[in-house]
Amino acid sequence: MQIQLSPDLKLSRIVQGHWRLADWKLSNQQLLKLTEQSIELGVTSYDHADIYGNYSCESLLGDALSLKPSLRNEIQIISKCGIKLKSDKFPERKLKTYDYSYQHIVDSVENSLKNLKTDYLDLLLLHRPSPFFNPEEVARAFSDLKQRGQVLNFGVSNFNSQQFEMLNSYTDEKLVTNQVEISPYCLEHFENGNLDFFLKERIKPMAWSPLAGGRLLNPQSEKGQKIFKVLFEIAEELELQYIDQVIYAWLLKHPVGMLPIIGTSKIERVKTAVGALAIEMNHEQWFRIYEATGANMP
Repeated sequence: MQIQLSPDLKLSRIVQGHWRLADWKLSNQQLLKLTEQSIELGVTSYDHADIYGNYSCESLLGDALSLKPSLRNEIQIISKCGIKLKSDKFPERKLKTYDYSYQHIVDSVENSLKNLKTDYLDLLLLHRPSPFFNPEEVARAFSDLKQRGQVLNFGVSNFNSQQFEMLNSYTDEKLVTNQVEISPYCLEHFENGNLDFFLKERIKPMAWSPLAGGRLLNPQSEKGQKIFKVLFEIAEELELQYIDQVIYAWLLKHPVGMLPIIGTSKIERVKTAVGALAIEMNHEQWFRIYEATGANMP
């Protein structure tokens, strides 16, 4: 199942995230096989960033795709730019900074294309909002990248509604999504107005860390344990074997049209996430999970 983000961009409802790709220790052939199996399940969209894996993850996907170049036409590649990490690859850097200058955005995209061994990105996101931000330079970079055919669509990540609207007022191409952290553990974007803004503007957000970095599956805190208890009860009610499937179903049920980003090297986990698309969670079950976080309904 795919969802339309712009006239020329459809992403799979479940997105495979490659933040931890370097940690998976897959050979090129193994990653190619995982990608092919995921595509067969309908997972065709792949989320990257230039900095992932200390600037290594894009190349890992690119090397795998080079074994079967025709696969590029079956997938959508998303990447991000803007964060400059302290790294052994950039010994001149003294601290982490954010850089949204025209030249850095253009250079980052060209490096991403080289690493991914592709001619274009389906979607480029600005990784995080910056206290030093010139929207005119960003808009000029977006315009040039679009004209060159190097980036087809643009969006942001971790922006609030005001930051989103501010940048959108400068760009020729309307921003198509905002990638934010959403899970039963993290209700920030319910509370700060972002979900209402997405609904108002018909924006389909991408949801990163839907399992709260494992804090929902292996809870260590009182909050995590309370949520897990409710998730377990609902899994039993729905006759589901896996807690993560309940979490994905909770995200997918929301009318905003979230795209959960999973991150797994196990095809069985991909199947579990895709299976959540068919789960019918009722209204009361959804609210039980929402209130398990400690949210109070007035």
